[in-house]
Amino acid sequence: MVTLAAAIEVVEQLPIDQQDMLVKIIRNRQIERRRDEIAQNGREALAAYQTGELKSYTAEEAIAELRNMLDSPE
Repeated sequence: MVTLAAAIEVVEQLPIDQQDMLVKIIRNRQIERRRDEIAQNGREALAAYQTGELKSYTAEEAIAELRNMLDSPE
């Protein structure tokens, strides 16, 4: 496995335009992975809701529940 320091050394040997391109590629891949993660979380939440593991709340109920969670000591 390549260390971060070694990877940086290799990248610094690239021309600036290729370094910029690499940064954009890495950022786009991060965005795509995060998008996939959010979609998976959504699928899991929907499945939990459909099986009754989660209940629906009105906005007021959800806000009250969040406030209770924040106010209660753990």
